This record gives sequence, C-alpha cells and structure tokens, in this order.
Amino acid sequence: MWVEIICGLVIYKLVRRFFHDDEILGDDTSDSTALFSVARRVEKLYGGKAYVGLRIPDADTASRQDIDVVLLTKGQVVVIGVKNLSGIVTVTSDGSWVCEAGKHHTTHTYPDPLFEVKKQASVLESYLEQRGVTLLEGNLSCKVIIPNPNFRTMHAFPSEVITYEEWQHLKPVSRNILSGWVKGALCTGKEMHESSNQKLNFILGTAPMWDRVELKSRKIVLGEFLEFKGKQEDTLPLKHIKRSKVDHISIQHTSMLGFAPSRLQVLYSYRDYRSEGRPGSELKEVTVRSSTEVVFQPRDSTKIKKFKLSSLLSISLSA
Repeated sequence: MWVEIICGLVIYKLVRRFFHDDEILGDDTSDSTALFSVARRVEKLYGGKAYVGLRIPDADTASRQDIDVVLLTKGQVVVIGVKNLSGIVTVTSDGSWVCEAGKHHTTHTYPDPLFEVKKQASVLESYLEQRGVTLLEGNLSCKVIIPNPNFRTMHAFPSEVITYEEWQHLKPVSRNILSGWVKGALCTGKEMHESSNQKLNFILGTAPMWDRVELKSRKIVLGEFLEFKGKQEDTLPLKHIKRSKVDHISIQHTSMLGFAPSRLQVLYSYRDYRSEGRPGSELKEVTVRSSTEVVFQPRDSTKIKKFKLSSLLSISLSA
C-alpha cells in the first residue's frame, strides 16, 4: 500500500512539473493585475492612453517616484493611484488608511493615498517640464481608485477618491466630453495643441518604468528583471539580452500532443532609439531549455521570485 502511495506522489509531482506553470499567487500578481485592469477600463471609458508602472525621477530626493497609472487624454493628464484593498478601512486623524482584513483581523496602515498621489503628480509635472512640456493650469489632476469588491468603509472620502461602488457605476462617455471624475477635477483645463499631446505621449512612453513579466495565464507582474538562471549553455547566449539594448522578449512555445516542450525559442530585437522607443526590425532568436529561469524582484516585495521560461509569454525591460 505504501509503495502505491509513494508511486502516486512521484507521478503527481512529475505530471505537475510538466503540465503546470510556475506562477505567483497573492499580492504580487493581484496588485499588478489590478493596475492593468484599471488602466484598460479608464482607456475604454475616456479614451486616450494609460501608462502603467512609471518610475519618475525625483530631483529633490534623488530617487524615483512610483506612479501606478497616468492617463493621457486629449490635453488632460490624470495621475491615478490604485489601492487594491480588501477589508474594512478606517481613516486616522493624520489621513492614513487602516485596513483590517482576514479572519485574524490583521491590520495594515497606508499613508494618505490622496496625499501620496498629489505628491506623485508634482514630481511628474517637474519631470515633464525638464523634458520640455509645461502643462497649462488645470491640465493635471489626481485620483485614487479602489477596484476591489471586498473594500468596505464607513468613511466619506473626498471626490478624488473613487470607491468600488462608484468605480462600478462609471459609464463610457463621448470622446469629446469630459465627464464624471475627469470633468470634476479638470473643469478649468484647456485643450492642448496636437503637437503637445504627441510630445506628452512620447515622453510618457519613454519614461522609466518597472520591468514586467507576462505569465501564460495573462497575469502581469511588475518589478525588476535581475538575470537568467540555468545551465551555462542556455544562459551564455542569453547574456546578449541587456536592458540597454533590448526592451521586449517573447517566449515562443511549441508542443506536440499537449506535452510540455523541453526547449523553447526566445525572440528579441535590439532597441531602435531613432524610432521613438519602438523595437528594431531585426528579430533575434535563441533556443534554450524550457526549465531556464528568470530571476525577478517584484515591485513592493522583499522576496525574489523565479519564473521558468515555460510559464511566461513575454518580458518587457525598461531602459
């Protein structure tokens, strides 16, 4: 009997090794997924382009200011903080949010999110000025969005804070009309010239941002790519992939009869700085073992994660 149990466990582990991908479960993916979910929805609601996971240089502190989402519509810039909080939230006298969640009623305290987003907006405005764009009065605003259905509170928030209930009831609007939370914050804004809008898109599109890995489940994790890890004959050709030269890596999976492939193709192209950050046209290909790993430091986490290439669809690197 014990022999059958042991054999069964061995077979289970082997099957799981071949048929199940390595993924992060928990805040590392849920928070990053929430950012991209919010970005997609505000684009659908208000048009324009949403930039996710920016790391804007702060000249005053000689550090980088993390910004969850920046929405650029026709002449309007909205800095959005995403608080994917689950639990009961209270607000202290200094504006901090205290979230109590779980069966053990664990509490976590967060600095005033609206104050933090306003600080990020100030840093972004200075950064844009350094790169040659001065925003007109009223063209920059801030919002805090809470997209988690398990968020609960008895507190009355300022209009800049969009609770889950309000978030769910936002409706798409005409691309020529500012409405809802955008209009409320930008009622004095002036429409920018098309050339200024194009320049803003270029600046935000080439601004420093977090690296990202996209899992086969379509989840995206923000953080910092560290290195490839595996057998030397696999990692050696991958050493040509450096963030100063490459911005996007695609993983091409091939399989027969549903079995996981033992090798896969890593496709990449060198950056072409003359084409506004778009990748170059010459595609490079490296074939490596599917067990080769990506060592990655997720945003807002102290733990380093390892992803097998077989579990990924792509990797994006910031310059």
